[in-house]
Amino acid sequence: QVLSFLLPMSYYQEDFFREYLKMMANMVILNLLICISLVFWIVSMTASTYYGTLRPISPWRWLFSIFVPLIIATQGFKKKSLDHSGALGGLVVGFILTVANYSFFSSLFVFFVTSSKLTKWKKDKKKQIDSEYKEGGQRNWVQVFCNGGVATELALLYMIENGPGEIPIDFSKEYTASWMCLSLLGALACSAGTNGAVTLVGLISSLLGGMTVGIAYFITQLIFVTDLEISAPQWPIIVFGAAAGLLGSIVDSYLGATMQYSG
Repeated sequence: QVLSFLLPMSYYQEDFFREYLKMMANMVILNLLICISLVFWIVSMTASTYYGTLRPISPWRWLFSIFVPLIIATQGFKKKSLDHSGALGGLVVGFILTVANYSFFSSLFVFFVTSSKLTKWKKDKKKQIDSEYKEGGQRNWVQVFCNGGVATELALLYMIENGPGEIPIDFSKEYTASWMCLSLLGALACSAGTNGAVTLVGLISSLLGGMTVGIAYFITQLIFVTDLEISAPQWPIIVFGAAAGLLGSIVDSYLGATMQYSG
């Protein structure tokens, strides 16, 4: 009777101990991220002091830029959307885009979610078409940088030109930065597909996918940009995203059918 009473308690204690360790590990990671964010903030403040043209980045922005991409990359790895190298590459891409502009981050997040869902859609048929198709649609670091490398480069150029932060897309005031924002949106509006494959469903999906990315960018602009009332209308971002998704899909399929080796 004593053993029958103690045995269930041991299971409960083991579960409690496991949850306690998990909670402590999360607290340690959170504290580490806070420390890293503060270090980055101190570095940015020091650079801003010595170079007056540089704007310091707030510690909250540093924390958000590290913490949120880390969560997304971890979840992508757990759900088998990314492998180890893909998760690390996604963390780097997400960090740079989030530091540069929250609108870049929201576009990247929507792009990652929609492309991951579409990658796993009808995976049995994709196995028959593409011999290199991975189970679960896992992306490695090469695929991550192929999809997000151009956007990352544009985000770096955006920070060099304008500094980190959100701005309205207005060619009369911020010509170069506005072009960079639209170029980055276009880079995320369409992901690569099957070489030479053009279908009505695929074209509509590309248009809707680009529109979804544009909507995410537009909503983030409404939330974080403070001087929209004196700037150009931002709603054309949605139309641009849809057009970029559609045209990008057509160009990608044409180049894949005519120039890319598929043997």
